Amino acid sequence: MAARRGTVVMAVVILVLTQLMFVVDTSIVNVALPDIGRELGFSSAGLSWVITAYALTFGGLILLSGKVGSVIGPRRALLLGVTVFVIASVIGGLAGSAGFLVGARALQGVGAALAAPSVMVLLMGVTTPGPQRSRAMAMFVLAVGAGAAVGLLAGGVLTQTLGWRWVMFVNAPIGVLVLLGTWRNLPEMGRRRTALDVGGAAASIVAMVALVFAFTSAADRGWTSSVVLGAFALAVVSLVVLVACERRHPHPVMPLAFFSSMRSAGPLLSMLVVPAGQVGFLFFTTLLTQQVLGFTPIQTGLALVPFTLGLIATNQLTPRLLPRLGERVIGIPGLSGLVLGIAWMALVAADAGPDTSIVTVLLPSILLGAGAGATFAPVTAVIMHQAPSEHIGAAAGLNQGLQQLGGGMGLAVLTSVLAATGGLEHGLGTTLLATAAFPLAGLILFGIWARRIPAPDTPHA
Repeated sequence: MAARRGTVVMAVVILVLTQLMFVVDTSIVNVALPDIGRELGFSSAGLSWVITAYALTFGGLILLSGKVGSVIGPRRALLLGVTVFVIASVIGGLAGSAGFLVGARALQGVGAALAAPSVMVLLMGVTTPGPQRSRAMAMFVLAVGAGAAVGLLAGGVLTQTLGWRWVMFVNAPIGVLVLLGTWRNLPEMGRRRTALDVGGAAASIVAMVALVFAFTSAADRGWTSSVVLGAFALAVVSLVVLVACERRHPHPVMPLAFFSSMRSAGPLLSMLVVPAGQVGFLFFTTLLTQQVLGFTPIQTGLALVPFTLGLIATNQLTPRLLPRLGERVIGIPGLSGLVLGIAWMALVAADAGPDTSIVTVLLPSILLGAGAGATFAPVTAVIMHQAPSEHIGAAAGLNQGLQQLGGGMGLAVLTSVLAATGGLEHGLGTTLLATAAFPLAGLILFGIWARRIPAPDTPHA
């Protein structure tokens, strides 16, 4: 059911603004991390939970929330998700302790997971095929690409002028505008009954949280601590339960068919490890620029903007080249750019001092962004084309979920590396070098096992 002609433009604007709000939230907090850590008393390892808590609930629940939207209706799912997101943002801005903020960030992830799958469903529903839908999709892609830059700049400005709490509070007026616009301009789509794999989604979240908690706690408690060993044991049990649930459920959130061979699993595992490199880069570069090089939050935001500009440039070019050159020809250089960009930043961190120029941060940021822009479209295309036709929807949700989960899990591992190699003062260079190992693993997984897509006329995801 399409919206009336007079409301289409407003409906598209509201949906694009919603997507922009979620994308901005993944980066706006990064620049504020040093200030958050100082005021709320986070340890270096604990600070990573500000990023990880959001990623885990977002990535874990998005496997289930797409089906929830089809049961209650995508418009209702969007309204419910954005409401939760706004409430959690206000709670986070008022947080007086580290645990309170981490809980608010986790709740933000719940809201984003509920709403995000419905954005694309509603965008397709309110537009008609042809130029109208093409223009709407172009705006959507621009929001995804530009969101990181907007977040980094906004995070720097808000942190330096109004304080870090405003990187959370800013979501409230935007979210209220989205809610009002959705209520007035978006129609409800059809609903359908489907069996929800609640057990599989719950088991996957428990497994991921337990793994992240184990890696993060190991930095403070040691690898032989009973708490750490218990968390690893819980993760193993949860993974066993997950496999059992997915074998029995008619509509699993994580179909085991995706992992039946390395040819099909390789690109999925690549999508799990590659975001860990990107998230780690942004997290540790923020600490490097502010706590080692003495940059202000605004200077840090500006220093990381070239990363997003490089990403946008190659992200716009990649869809035009994919049908001609194929996924491997584009994806392998993209992944190589990620590896080299992070390794370059590791060299900068190893020699960082008071006289280090901002230019030394800008150059690897550009290379990394260009690599990222040439990576995600080819890997996603292979994942979607290799997915069985009955599991296309699950593949789309799993693809997005793995990106969030991979970032959270990777950051947990890397904070343990930072603690083991001397902390911020001595271990940043080594930790960033370890960060490069994640996209390197993705390069191997994708390069060896990704199947070349032979049909040039098939649209790419």
